[in-house]
Amino acid sequence: MSRLVKSMRNGLVALLACLPLVASGAGGAAPASGDPDAALGAVFKDIERSRLSDALDKVDALIARYPNFRLAHLIKGDLLLARSRPLPAFGGTPDAPADRLSDLREEAVARLKAYRNRPPTNYVPRYLLQMEPEQKYAIVVDTQKARLYIYQNDNGRPRFVADYYISHGKLGAEKSREGDKRTPIGVYHVTANLPRQKLSDFYGNGAFPINYPNEWDRQQGRDGHGIWLHGTPSDTYSRPPKASDGCVVLTNSDLDALSGYLQIGLTPVIISNTVEWLSLDDWAAERTALNRQIEAWRKDWESRDVGRYLAHYSKNFRNSDGGFERWAEQKRLVNAGKSWIKVELGKLSVFRNPGKEDLVVVTFEQDYRSNNLSNVLKKRQYWQKEGGRWKIVYEGFA
Repeated sequence: MSRLVKSMRNGLVALLACLPLVASGAGGAAPASGDPDAALGAVFKDIERSRLSDALDKVDALIARYPNFRLAHLIKGDLLLARSRPLPAFGGTPDAPADRLSDLREEAVARLKAYRNRPPTNYVPRYLLQMEPEQKYAIVVDTQKARLYIYQNDNGRPRFVADYYISHGKLGAEKSREGDKRTPIGVYHVTANLPRQKLSDFYGNGAFPINYPNEWDRQQGRDGHGIWLHGTPSDTYSRPPKASDGCVVLTNSDLDALSGYLQIGLTPVIISNTVEWLSLDDWAAERTALNRQIEAWRKDWESRDVGRYLAHYSKNFRNSDGGFERWAEQKRLVNAGKSWIKVELGKLSVFRNPGKEDLVVVTFEQDYRSNNLSNVLKKRQYWQKEGGRWKIVYEGFA
């Protein structure tokens, strides 16, 4: 092997030192046709095998398809430079800004990690415990991996559809304050579709706002606004992994693909620092246990036994009207006038909140009937585990 080829190999393959040497796509879902990460994986495989001419041909094809793909241009530059002199590291372009090179190295690692470690086909994200029948898809974002996953509601079971590279907050995740340049962690929903005609070029092909801060964020004192899923400027293919002020940013082509899966007001967007995966058996067991708790709450409400009903609520419960004592007083007063109660829950969804807290978000259509009142409302509850038992810590309209 010539000294120049060896330097090229060493400079680029050094990026892969932190990646498990797993065959592309092994044990996980196959990459989509035309996936730029798969194309990059093929380029790096050629470099590992010292097939630099083949690698250059593949990079040229990648650039022809995505002319503004800066990472592909950087790799091409290295391949050309390696013909004339040794490269000390990936990104050997002379006088290139150090911060730009660092950003592109991070993007390369994020894309190749995702390509080599795709979601296992027999595991699902822990958060997608139950989608309501009308929710056709769910979105799960992993900020550590700079990855967005789409899951289909396949008769109640989440089924992997596709995944995309994303950028997120410059200072990471766990947003708590306006302007902190972090991406929020939690369970959210898409609230609107903003077409590119109504936006500046900065947002690319469009934007989909989510409901940050949600009810739980406000309970925890978190603030801020304007967290969107959006695209990139027309002169930019992709941005570094940490490059936004808190939004989740996709390439324009990926945003266009994603838009076909989004239902305004329905699609959940669950953002996590790192996705927890469960086997289908463990997922089913956790889902069943939570559904039993929800059903017990419903039955105890129908029983008109206020003590049993209130036992499902945390002493730390709060809603827009106040805390647990106010809630308990109100329920005792209302139940005193009831001779019978019937409660039915429809369109039930259950999503586990990412993070350190044992917290689930339960949303449903509540059909309430009694001897003196009938109504149908959309409700949302947050259940938190206390002393090994799930308790309701928030309840309100959805």
